[in-house]
Amino acid sequence: MSETSRRNAVMAEELGLLIDGALGYAIYMMDPDGRVTIWNRGAERMKGWTETEVVGCNFAMFYTPDDVAAGKPAGDLARAAAQGRIEEESWRLRKDGSEFLASVTITALRDETGALRGFGKVNRDITDQKASEAALLRREQHLRSILATVPDAMVVINEQGIVTSFSRAAEQMFGYAAAQVIGQDVAMLMPSAERSEHGGHLRAYLTTGIPHMIGTVRTASAQRADGSLFPIEIAVGEASMAGDRIFTGFVRDLTNRHDTARKMNELQSELVHVSRVSAMGTMASTLAHEINQPLTAIAAYLQTTRAMIGESQDELLAEIAEALDLAAAQSLRAGTIIRRLRAFVDGSDSGFQVERLDALVEEATSLGLLGAHEAGVKVTMTIAAGLDRVLVDRVQIQQVLVNLIRNAIQSMACVPDKELTIATAPDRAGWVRVTVADTGIGLAPAIRDRLFEAFATTKEDGMGLGLSICRTIVEAHGGKIWAEAGVECGTAFHFCVPLAGDRDV
Repeated sequence: MSETSRRNAVMAEELGLLIDGALGYAIYMMDPDGRVTIWNRGAERMKGWTETEVVGCNFAMFYTPDDVAAGKPAGDLARAAAQGRIEEESWRLRKDGSEFLASVTITALRDETGALRGFGKVNRDITDQKASEAALLRREQHLRSILATVPDAMVVINEQGIVTSFSRAAEQMFGYAAAQVIGQDVAMLMPSAERSEHGGHLRAYLTTGIPHMIGTVRTASAQRADGSLFPIEIAVGEASMAGDRIFTGFVRDLTNRHDTARKMNELQSELVHVSRVSAMGTMASTLAHEINQPLTAIAAYLQTTRAMIGESQDELLAEIAEALDLAAAQSLRAGTIIRRLRAFVDGSDSGFQVERLDALVEEATSLGLLGAHEAGVKVTMTIAAGLDRVLVDRVQIQQVLVNLIRNAIQSMACVPDKELTIATAPDRAGWVRVTVADTGIGLAPAIRDRLFEAFATTKEDGMGLGLSICRTIVEAHGGKIWAEAGVECGTAFHFCVPLAGDRDV
């Protein structure tokens, strides 16, 4: 045997050993017509047929009946001959009739002249691999479905702080699409003042291993796509994936929680106010009962003194008698106010009657403007025609007017131009609006929103009940009361009372 022949024999033997040693692969050769010529041990192990059982047989025996009926075996050889090589995943048969999913490679073998000598075929059983991939895919889909329904946003970053995953909840929370955030520095989701600090914390942790917020839950601030800031609660965990460290942050929007806490505080404050107003109401009812008796006595003494003076021609005595008449009238008025206050607190009939609005305003103004002329207040009254009958409790509405007038005069104490306007005008159908406007110092922003709340006041010696009582009285009439800034300065208070209808007359 020549040296070349011996060398070729050795190479053939080594090649056979290599082919038979590839137990995980079914490797066999076919002639140009598809008949098996070489069959390795891996093919025997994978498919169940021995070499003697398959050599000389057509390879179509390894295809499923449906593929054979469709002419797939001949078609595969034709494609391999035309393309040189084909690769696919397809179902194949074992000797026992069971099927398995195979990764198939068919290579056309040609000689030096290009003539087709046959085909080489390599099969690999990928049934378990595909099952594992399908199971992994199902787990991933399950995880995605869970993350899609979890209200907390999930943000994943790498060691450089670059976002690698951005959940659907995160999109809704921050207002960014995932494509806008993935690949960007996570600092874009933070307030500008905290962005540099985050990078420093991450680098310090990677260097020292001392966590700043890894494994803890803490509150912070975040920034939406529109630039608005909102409070968050964030928990950060660490994991290793393919040798790389990743950090997963679960973010919860605390806006609703903070709003709820704020509303609870407001409700608690309201309950305190209600409790205090209730206590004031009880005290007012008691005082109304106790004060009414001395007021009645004062009126009686004044009237008796007036009777003792009689009709005197002395000018001084005449003036004293007139003052006594006025004092007695106001004492009786005070008693009426006290009785109305007690009836209002007790919830009994408050005396709604048809009243002339012009007379009601004039009477209240005469009391509210005491000392106004001496203080340099210029008063303008404008009473609209045709709105003369209203259905009100006269004493209560007069108390509202007196309170507003006195407040207006006090607000103008430190201004040079003191102008007070009292006017009535039509409002919505069936209602008339009463306005008391001044040119005073106006309303401070801090008190504007709480103006009609109980105990809200800007006066050093004020109790903050006047406007609250005014609102309660007006609302008990079905109307409303509000305040506006004046045209140039000062404040204008408005309240509405119902006009009397034909049935009320």
